[in-house]
Amino acid sequence: MTTTVVNNSLFRTFFEKQKLTGINFMEWYRNLRIVLSIEDKLPFLEQPIPAILVPAAGQVIPSDVHNTHTAWVKDSKEIYGLMLMTMDPDIQKNLEHLGAYDMLKELKMLYAQQAYQELLQTVREFHTCKQEEGQYVSSYVLKMKSYIDILERLGYAMNQNLSVSLILVSLRKEYDGLCKIITCIAWGRP
Repeated sequence: MTTTVVNNSLFRTFFEKQKLTGINFMEWYRNLRIVLSIEDKLPFLEQPIPAILVPAAGQVIPSDVHNTHTAWVKDSKEIYGLMLMTMDPDIQKNLEHLGAYDMLKELKMLYAQQAYQELLQTVREFHTCKQEEGQYVSSYVLKMKSYIDILERLGYAMNQNLSVSLILVSLRKEYDGLCKIITCIAWGRP
């Protein structure tokens, strides 16, 4: 990842402008997740490095287990470096002793209030969002889906039936017939 992400001028330019300053944690975190998703490295950020068992005397660790662990450590170090490079120096100094997973855990605790505010704002916008006269159903559904995606990212995932139901009940009255059909299909009723 280091050679791909760090040397890629698009990502470098982006993160030079996107330094974690504290007040922008949620935006920084969202963008970090996008970059790591592109690189297929997101699991290395969101899970701790798996412990490797110490073999009993006279035994050796199977090579596949050792290679998997080594690769995990390497990828975690690359993410650690990327995270530190994209932080304000004061934040960086306080977190450089932690690995990538623990660093993110600490940041989430430090900026939990910010995440809570984003949760409240998203719920408020979701709750007050109504389909406007003349607005295409597809664009409205996509807007509602974006709120559901934000809630999931914040750790408040809804199951599909609840998500669909919330969107359907918010459509204008002229779509009541469509809502009934979709509900019957979803619940397997004729």
